[in-house]
Amino acid sequence: MDGSAVQENEAVQYCYNSGNVSCIKETRSTSVSVILYVLAAVAVMLTFCGNLVVIISISHFKQLHTPTNILVLSLATADFLVGVLIMPFMVIQSIETCWYFGNEFCVIYSVFLCLLTETSIINLVIIAVDRYIAICNPLLYSSKVTVRVASVCVAIVWVLNFSYGCGIIFCGGNTEGVIGIDPCPGDCLLVLSSSWGTADLVLSFILPVSIMVTLYSKIFIVARRHARAISSQQSTLVDRAKLSKKSERKAAKTLGIVVAVFILCWLPFYTCTLLNQFIDFSIPSVVSCAFLWLAYINSSLNPIIYALFYPWFQRSLKLMITFKICNSGSSIFKLLPEN
Repeated sequence: MDGSAVQENEAVQYCYNSGNVSCIKETRSTSVSVILYVLAAVAVMLTFCGNLVVIISISHFKQLHTPTNILVLSLATADFLVGVLIMPFMVIQSIETCWYFGNEFCVIYSVFLCLLTETSIINLVIIAVDRYIAICNPLLYSSKVTVRVASVCVAIVWVLNFSYGCGIIFCGGNTEGVIGIDPCPGDCLLVLSSSWGTADLVLSFILPVSIMVTLYSKIFIVARRHARAISSQQSTLVDRAKLSKKSERKAAKTLGIVVAVFILCWLPFYTCTLLNQFIDFSIPSVVSCAFLWLAYINSSLNPIIYALFYPWFQRSLKLMITFKICNSGSSIFKLLPEN
């Protein structure tokens, strides 16, 4: 009996923290761990490199300095930081099932997790508002929506979301680590209290998705109406307006795809949150982890969407690969046709 008990004890592995509190570690075969690390590395590199291309393109080329692209730049920056500050540590935690980086770094990690998640979501909402005004009220858009206005909106979004993240972590929103609630002290999980969880579900998913779906529905209705009206006109002046409106509609369509992919990636995670929060339905940890990864894979998919649907992304990437972006005066290269 004693021998078998010792063998069973040796088969169980534990995670240890500075307080010498142990949590059982899930074991995986070497081959499974290697495969998971390779897949995760691909996702991290795609997130890092793809969003870096967007950041460099919009920052460098003056033709891309438009209000919409300032918002896209903010979204790409948030996704880029997810690839740098969140994904690498999430990879290790998910595969090793232990947190090895200490309590202090866990606090910093959790704040940035909230900040970057919320910033990505609110950026998408503001992009939807931007497209709605551009398509449905173009005169107001051309006179009121400027690069300066977009930059101020972006700054406000980052400041407010940083405050929101700090509020969750430092004002009792995160119950992870609270005695009697946390089953495994020393790990690093964001476990929201009942009130914060409800507020986060509404503010981070239900309300933003409702706004985006409503605005894009109206955008595509108005865009179709514009297309029918323009097709019946033949003058040169209208042809020029046709090109402009076609460009606006294409941008709205591309960004609408970004929103749709966001909803598909985050819906399973927030469905789990809803089940845990209100129905007390226990979701297996493997499923929850998979849904969380699906949510953050969204940061990897946005550059792929830009590559498929934005000609300026393709041309900018070509200039980077051939190092022509390093040439003097490259910032004034034309990546888009003039209207």
